[in-house]
Amino acid sequence: MGPISAPPCRWCIPWQELLLTASLFTFWNPPTTAQLTIEAVPSNAAEGKEVLLLVHNLPQDPLGYNWYKGETVDANRRIIGYVIATQVNISGPADSGRETIYPNATLLMQNVTRNDTGSYTLQVITLNLVNEEVTGQFSVHPETPKPSISSNNSNPVEDRDAVALTCEPETQNTTYLWWVNGQSLPVSPRLQLSDGNRTLTLLNVTRNDTGPYECEIQNPVSVNFSDPVTLNVLYGPDAPNISPSDTYYLPGVNLNLSCHAASNPLAQYSWSVNGTFQQHTQNLFIPNITAKNSGSYACHATNSATGHNGTTVRMITVSDASVQGSSPGLSARATVSIMIGILARVALT
Repeated sequence: MGPISAPPCRWCIPWQELLLTASLFTFWNPPTTAQLTIEAVPSNAAEGKEVLLLVHNLPQDPLGYNWYKGETVDANRRIIGYVIATQVNISGPADSGRETIYPNATLLMQNVTRNDTGSYTLQVITLNLVNEEVTGQFSVHPETPKPSISSNNSNPVEDRDAVALTCEPETQNTTYLWWVNGQSLPVSPRLQLSDGNRTLTLLNVTRNDTGPYECEIQNPVSVNFSDPVTLNVLYGPDAPNISPSDTYYLPGVNLNLSCHAASNPLAQYSWSVNGTFQQHTQNLFIPNITAKNSGSYACHATNSATGHNGTTVRMITVSDASVQGSSPGLSARATVSIMIGILARVALT
């Protein structure tokens, strides 16, 4: 008797059918795909440059693409289409001749203008005729021009005038920044910004506010700086300084005094001796002086631009060296005798 055979299995399925079933199951249940997206490169473009609208995560086996200007599919705003089977481009009403579409649906836009700013919609036509749509956007900005600085007061007077510096030209969607002495603008109650930071006002200017000043303008695609501007602050004169500082002179020497006062523009000088005007010079020279030249020497400094003036007086004594630094009327020999007498008296006590 032969071996017992297993009873037939009425529910068994051949492996070929299992593979077919698995294949069908895979076909009807495709793996989850990433979302269709558009990336604008760059998202902020300079006027006259190029923008690439890159497409990511295209569905498999698409039939073709259409690009539209705006956020919706509108036949009147269709830019360009692409048929994959024939690799044919089909221009639309919104085609400017500056657009190029690639087989991977990426759109290149050349020589962009500010009118190109906005949204762009891609329509992907699939095999099952279920269209997918996605929208991206970019902005176009003009490159910033080289700015310049204008001033409402070219010669301000210290502690009196205010100066308004304005960064030109005025442009939209632009950020204005100020620099002084190569540093960002310090915080000060005398510095005020207005008109969207285009105007910098300096209140009660001082000689330390000369600068230089620079303005910077920037937008998302470019940065530019003005040439530096320096203020001509008028000030002074400060209190004049007479040199040398000597007050005692020997008869017969030459008296040579010089006067200086900080001032912009340079001060004008004059001298008077004992209240009598001498001359309009910065230096006073008197040769071979005598005791008659003793007295008060006054230097007067004047700034016609500021309307200010200042005076310093120096008392000059012309006498023999024997009395310099001594009590009036005592000779050097008498002074020495007095000192010896005082020392002797101290020693005896």
